[in-house]
Amino acid sequence: MQEALRAEAKALGFAACGFTGAGEDPLRAERFEQWLGEGRHGSMEWMESRKAQRASPHGLWPEAKSVIALGMSYAPDVDPLALEEHPDKARISVYAHGRDYHDVVKKALKALARWLVAQAPDSELKVFVDTAPVMEKPLGEAAGIGWQGKHTNLVSREHGSWMFLGAIYSTIPFAPDAPHRDMCGSCRACQDACPTDAFPAPYRLDARRCISYLTIEHKGPIPEEFREPLGNRIYGCDDCLAVCPWNKFADAAHRHMKLAPRDELIAPPLSDFLAFDDAGFRQFFSGSPIKRIGRDRFVRNCLYAAGNSGDGSLMGQVEALRSDPDPVVAEAADWAAARLLSPSP
Repeated sequence: MQEALRAEAKALGFAACGFTGAGEDPLRAERFEQWLGEGRHGSMEWMESRKAQRASPHGLWPEAKSVIALGMSYAPDVDPLALEEHPDKARISVYAHGRDYHDVVKKALKALARWLVAQAPDSELKVFVDTAPVMEKPLGEAAGIGWQGKHTNLVSREHGSWMFLGAIYSTIPFAPDAPHRDMCGSCRACQDACPTDAFPAPYRLDARRCISYLTIEHKGPIPEEFREPLGNRIYGCDDCLAVCPWNKFADAAHRHMKLAPRDELIAPPLSDFLAFDDAGFRQFFSGSPIKRIGRDRFVRNCLYAAGNSGDGSLMGQVEALRSDPDPVVAEAADWAAARLLSPSP
């Protein structure tokens, strides 16, 4: 049945499918505990509050016997670093150029789950996409669909760094696949590319310094030391992924059709986003993962980018936001205005 399940997963748009056991992995749990103990998860309190469930599939569901790890490609059509030299444009992480992946991946997972239940009516299963306490990346490595690179994300030989991950916990004792071996070698491209030095060592990430964390998860003002390195990144960051040599094998032809990018998010002018009120933000980003951070956090990010742009034509919009009802937005506007009035040499 495993090979038939792989075929069904492929038919549903998954680029990778592998199997591993649901038992505990002491080394994985130890590394996770160390990461939490060092405080590198920042303000993501849910990581610690549900660490027992996250450390092992059995911690979340003791009856599970196997994990089906799945990957869905979102390989881009364009170079994610292309906007680096265009500071008046907003850089949005590739994963957020299209529809909310949670919806797309979960729909495909549920369809695969229905197929599996039809084949084994007495079995039980649970499906997960990102929001549950599941360690998708190490489970994906254990199931052989890729390996955790030095940037801590999963890397696939066939699809590079561009895969959304999902998991199905099952009471069926599937035969496990061999774990994927680490193929990073001596390469440190991802480490060297990070604008904020978020990697204290290979395979270790300090979320508190990561632009993806700062622009998406972090509430309140972003620490000043990181504002200039943000550049024009307003939602997430792809730098460590984009420079990975394995991406030369990634092909947008393998991307799920429902994850196609919206043209207006590939190289949007900053001026368009600085004009958003709450209603406009919600309408524009309906069905997008960006919607979940809210207008205020989003405009905060855009103001930091405006301050870094050196574009004096944005000054009118920045000035208007200095009296924004949200104090974090107003403070970001003050910072941006000061930068535009006294640009760095």
